[in-house]
Amino acid sequence: MSLDLILAGLTQGLILAIIAYAIMVPFRLLNFADLTAEGAYPVGGAVCASCLYAGLSAPLAILFGTLAAGSMGVAVGLLHLRLKVNTLLAGIILSTMAYSVNLRILGKPNVALFNTVSIFPSNNQVQTTCILVAFLSACLIPLALVLRTDIGLRLRAVGLNQGFAQQQGISIVKYTLFGLFTASCLSGLAGGLMVQMQSYMDVTMGVGIVIHGLAALMIGETLLGMRTMSSQLAAPLIGALIYQQIQGFALTIGLAPSDLKLFTGMIVILVILIRENTKWCR
Repeated sequence: MSLDLILAGLTQGLILAIIAYAIMVPFRLLNFADLTAEGAYPVGGAVCASCLYAGLSAPLAILFGTLAAGSMGVAVGLLHLRLKVNTLLAGIILSTMAYSVNLRILGKPNVALFNTVSIFPSNNQVQTTCILVAFLSACLIPLALVLRTDIGLRLRAVGLNQGFAQQQGISIVKYTLFGLFTASCLSGLAGGLMVQMQSYMDVTMGVGIVIHGLAALMIGETLLGMRTMSSQLAAPLIGALIYQQIQGFALTIGLAPSDLKLFTGMIVILVILIRENTKWCR
């Protein structure tokens, strides 16, 4: 692979890592099967794009996009906790609604942002990578610190055993909403970063993003395991970087871009097979 393709895979992988963390929080910490990232990711991008058009600064546009996406996580949590809607169905409902909301926000299906401000320098992959590393660190370090506090322990207790958590006086509603809000904020942040990096927003940009993030998460977990909190926190990042380079390699050997979603599904199935065989061997 060429150096440009490797660097492009690195920048894409860093954004995918944020998505992988957004998937890890509900799936692994809360035991909450959630597809909200499919809608929160483009919501973050759409709000960010509209803020840029309104003349707001690039960091503020990302902040508003992140918070707007976070509200989706809260809405999904309330649908499940208050109305007893299945977790997967709640995410699908909100993601479907988000498509229409994004069209209203943008006024059209896609928007070019070449004449707006951006946090990323044009045509400088090294600086772009450094900025993405800074954003990822700003997400990962607080997450790692929180998970080692009483708040993090209660959050994990809700995911491990809700009955036990309630007996200990832990609010299931509060910690579930907190976890889902955090996860959706991460998805929205990734959407805002992607929009500013590519100077383009499309309402369909979130289609299939969950399977990409899940593939990255599973690759990392297969390689590093999940025995310690450190390995759990490192898995999404390592998996995303490896996964994105695998996709770049697939393109260099002649795979069409339209085949990448099929390729991604095959990777997920392969990782599941490896994990199951590893368990059987033990």
